[in-house]
Order: sequence, then structure tokens, then C-alpha cells
Amino acid sequence: MTTASSPDAIVIGAGVIGAATTLELARAGLNVLCLDRNPAAGYGSTSSSCAVIRTFYSTVEASAFAREGYHYWKRWPEYLGVEDERGFARFHETGCLVMKTAANGHLAAMLERMDEAGIAYERWSPADIRSRLPFMDLRLYAPPRRPEEDGFGEPTGGAIEGAVFFPQAGYVSDPQLATHNLQRAAEARGARFRFNACVTAIPREAGGRVAGVTLESGQTIRARVVVNVAGPHSAKVNAMAGALADMRISTRALKREVAHVPAPVADYERTGLVISDSDIGCYSRPETGGKILIGSEDPPCDTRQWVDPETFDRSFTDQVRNQVLRAAQRIPSLAIPNAIQGVVDCYDVSDDWMPVYDRSCVPGFYMAVGTSGNQFKNGPLSGAAMAALITACEGGQDHDRDPVRFIGRWTGRAFDLAFFSRLRSLNEASSFSVLG
Repeated sequence: MTTASSPDAIVIGAGVIGAATTLELARAGLNVLCLDRNPAAGYGSTSSSCAVIRTFYSTVEASAFAREGYHYWKRWPEYLGVEDERGFARFHETGCLVMKTAANGHLAAMLERMDEAGIAYERWSPADIRSRLPFMDLRLYAPPRRPEEDGFGEPTGGAIEGAVFFPQAGYVSDPQLATHNLQRAAEARGARFRFNACVTAIPREAGGRVAGVTLESGQTIRARVVVNVAGPHSAKVNAMAGALADMRISTRALKREVAHVPAPVADYERTGLVISDSDIGCYSRPETGGKILIGSEDPPCDTRQWVDPETFDRSFTDQVRNQVLRAAQRIPSLAIPNAIQGVVDCYDVSDDWMPVYDRSCVPGFYMAVGTSGNQFKNGPLSGAAMAALITACEGGQDHDRDPVRFIGRWTGRAFDLAFFSRLRSLNEASSFSVLG
């Protein structure tokens, strides 16, 4: 018999995907407890997310998934169905501009994927770009370099030949508030959240099924279902559960730095766009308070720092200035402060930068991992997909042999969740970067 102290399911991690999974499992009728080592929902790596909402990925399946995910943000209060005393997070639908470059094949293959996935876009000429963003220098600077390398800041010949604009895109300015919104919606369905609760072990029944979790305090909480949504700590949680044995896709923590610098023009919060520019290896988006956020698109010149999420150094390195200087090639008027502000945190990255939404080899243990960098936009949808997966598997469906299919609430598209399997081969179509 289920009691308040013995939930049906425990979700480890109260980031945007963990909170959404908690909400959707509660909507499915389960008694759910969400645990997080941090003091509040969305306090971990979710709070550091650039929270970009976009619909383009390197595969048709991922792009269609993101198209479905966009509609959750577009209809955010409707999806939640409850009020939050802090108000609702706001989706700024600015649109997203992707520059045509040699690195992305001038977007020819991407547009074929967009057509197949049913995603709206517009082709922009250089004149269109200058009309909307007159401060931009459209000369080519590729390949992206570090500032100390020969040729940095010198045009390499030719100019951007155009771009593709995705109108169904933008950003959520307060990702932590969005997660709090999900918490309140889940609580309205009877779910509970417990913070400052660090999971240190995942015991199993004599037959091998997961038995619940043990906390740092020594307390054991029993449950027949445990879901790993621990972000950068996901690999450690999978190891606790003994769930690594058959995984073909692994995850690990990657240090990331994002710069927050003064916007290039006044009122950029209203007039600016989300921009992806592989010629300089950077992405950017407007930010409230007259700022622009600048992150790396993982060109070869940017060294990846794989770290322990519990002990990594949160100090800025030269990387954050490198990103800003590369962005200044495209935006010559960009102000570069002596002390650049921003965020330093970890991504939870899979081998192919595509998430794993799956069961595991341990009965009752599920995972939504490898999600950082490009899955905030799919957070609510990922929660719904996980709830559908868990419900089907707990009902007896063998997802490994008979993959669960999930019907999108807004687009009606059927998603084969085997695409996100732990047993999949490396997705060679991936960008192997934050772009997914």
C-alpha cells in the first residue's frame, strides 16, 4: 500500500526535465517524490542554461521533437494549468537566425530535414540580415581561431551569403522560474519535492529490481520506480544503480562558460535575435538588462574540459574572453569589459550530444540523461515522454524489443522513443556539439 513515506516513484533531480517528469508522472496517477541535492528547483545547471528555444537539429527526429517542444513554451500557462505565486516564466519569441557557412554546408541538408519535419523557416539574403541587424560585419572569418593564433580577426575572403530564419524560436529569460512553475504544477497534482537531499546509494531487491534510494543522512526511501534526471551527476547515479552494464551511450560532465556582455545596440532585448554562427563558432541571444549572451558552438579551437561535477573549478578561464572576441569579429561595436561577467557550470553530455530517455538494465530504474546544452527547450516534452515510457514499461511492455511510441500533444506526431535509447549506435548525423 502506498503511503506518504513510500512513493510509487522517486525522481532524482529537480532541474527542468526532472521537475517536468515529476509533473507528468503525477498526472499519470503516481505518488511521486522528487529529490534534489540543491536548495531549490532549478537551482543547479538548469539555472545556468541559456534556455534557448529552437527547432533545428542535425536529424529529422530531433528537429520534430523540438517542434513539439516549442508548443509547450508557447502555451506555457495553459500547459501548467495552475498559478504560481512568483508568476510565470516568459518565453521571448524573438526567432532564431542561422548563418549559412561552409561549416554547415550552407544549410542545404538542414533545410531538407526541416521540410521533412514540418518546421517553418524563411530564407534571408545578406540584405535581409543587414536590414534587421545593421551593426553586423558579414565578412567571413572561418575557421574559428583563438585570439593568440595567426590570422585572428582577419577576414579570410568572401562574405556570408545568407541565412535561415526560424520564427518559432527564442528564449526563456528565467529558467529557474520556469522550473519553479513546474514544481507548483506537480505539487498541485500531489507530488512532493525534497531539497538538500543528496542520494548516495540505490539499493536493489533480492530479485534485482530497484528498491528506492538512500540519502546522505542514512535514510532509505523505498519506491518501485527510480528515475535518474541528475544532470551532470547522471553518470555517478547510473553507477550507483548498477545501470552501466549494457549502455552503449555514456555521459560525462563538461565545464561550460557563457559570457554576459553589454548588448551592441540599445533595446536589443526587444529587437535582437537568437543567432547561430558557425563561421565564428559562437551562438548568442539577447538578455534582459541590456545584455547579450555569448556561448561556444564547440569549434576545434575550443578545448573541452571534462570535469567532476562535485569538485570542478567555477572560475572563468580564457575561454569566455575568446568567445567574446570571436563574436566581436561579427559585431565590431561589441563592448568588451575588462572583467567579463557570465556563468560557469557543467553540461551533462552524451557521446553524441543526443539525450538518453530510456529504461535501464535494472528493472524499475529509468534515465533522462545526457541532456545538457540542447535539451532545455524540450524539458516539458521530455517529462511527458518519460512518463509515457515509464507507464508502458511498468505495464509490461519490453521497450528494448518493442519500442514505446509517444504521440505529441500539440503536433500529433508519433515519436519512436528508440531514437533516444541507451542501446543505440552513436548517431553519426549529430553535430557532436551544443547544436545537437
